[in-house]
Amino acid sequence: MKPTPDELRTRLASRFPEGRVTLTDDSHLHAGHAGAAGGAGHFTATIVADAFAGLSRVARHRLVYDAVADWMPHRIHALVVKALTPAESSAGPQGATSTQPPAPPARSPDLDTPH
Repeated sequence: MKPTPDELRTRLASRFPEGRVTLTDDSHLHAGHAGAAGGAGHFTATIVADAFAGLSRVARHRLVYDAVADWMPHRIHALVVKALTPAESSAGPQGATSTQPPAPPARSPDLDTPH
């Protein structure tokens, strides 16, 4: 049986006690999915913690998954992780810290060739 959102939030908060944990239960979006059939949950966790400073995205995700490893895959089927430092969190909705505008879209060579 899937953990309640409070159980998962408590587990993550105990691993990142100085952090801020936001959790969404996405299980209803996966009704009928094989992972949901067994009662395992689908969640999105956003964790803002100093513990992520200097770590790659993969290393950050490993820290989070390590905190719930004993619940996967039987209680948690899927966990979307957004792991940010406080500075990244305050920089914007996706933690982007760049002040440069996005690059223009690539042009198709077919559009640049006269016909």
